[in-house]
Amino acid sequence: MNAGRWFRAGTLLLLLGLGLALVLAGTSLAREKLPIIGRWDLTVQGAEGDYPSWLEVQLSGRTTLVGSFVGRFGSARPISRVEFEAGRVRFSLPVQWEDRKDDLHFEGRLEGETIRGETTDDQGRNVTWTGRRAPALKRGHEPVWGTPVELFNGRDLSGWKARSASVKNGWTVQDGLLANAIPGNDLLTEQKFNDFRLQAEFRYRPGSNSGIYLRGRYELQIEDNYGGEPDAHKIGGIYGFLTPRINAARRPGEWQTVDVTLVGRVVTITLNGELIIDRQTIPGITGGALDSDEGAPGPILLQGDHGSIDFRKVTLTPGMPER
Repeated sequence: MNAGRWFRAGTLLLLLGLGLALVLAGTSLAREKLPIIGRWDLTVQGAEGDYPSWLEVQLSGRTTLVGSFVGRFGSARPISRVEFEAGRVRFSLPVQWEDRKDDLHFEGRLEGETIRGETTDDQGRNVTWTGRRAPALKRGHEPVWGTPVELFNGRDLSGWKARSASVKNGWTVQDGLLANAIPGNDLLTEQKFNDFRLQAEFRYRPGSNSGIYLRGRYELQIEDNYGGEPDAHKIGGIYGFLTPRINAARRPGEWQTVDVTLVGRVVTITLNGELIIDRQTIPGITGGALDSDEGAPGPILLQGDHGSIDFRKVTLTPGMPER
């Protein structure tokens, strides 16, 4: 290649580099001007009481904002466009499990690290909501594990309580098993935890559906999906967020073992001896969570409103507090 060609090639590379730098600089500037970008833990002040939700806003291209939303129930669903101007945020999304025909509409104003807004409930009533920037939950060092604790003693429901006092509690202890004999109510530990290792042994009937909520906020799905394709909504997934590497489920009626390590937002899951999720980040709460206070410790919650399930072992090893 002669000198002229070297010069032209060098000039082209320089221009491409400058163009890329300008694009990156423009994207960075857009992010700085759009403080709505990020994850937000929401609380809706409903007419019958508060309930949690979750929002993530992302930059798509140079200026377009898109998002993801988790409602009171269900899984994360996309928001095709988020409007943000002069501190005001607006977004709409279609119905998922809500008992309504019209879309959900949210409006709010960003005030520092808090959003305060308005929406309507399924009955069309005006309600308010609050969003707080979700904590990163990053840990400064590897966890130090404490002494394992048997959360189920094999004799009674000591250490556990029903989620709702107004719903019949169908959880009983039968022949040394923790059994959800009459589905209808969730069961949660009286004790709360930060980081932990959890091992649970369970079995379910054909077609059954349950789950284990980590800190009461992140559902590890348990469902009769033997032989199916892995899915974030099926057994072993963090509901709607994280998809297992493989479907390691056994047949209904067989005992199964799940091992979970949760450190901050990072989760590792082994099902029946197969590593199915390896150190993946949980973006936010899943539908049916107790609350959206992600920075606080939370209980272990066993979902009981869908189907029958038996547990014969629930062992938790807590992480020691950072010093």
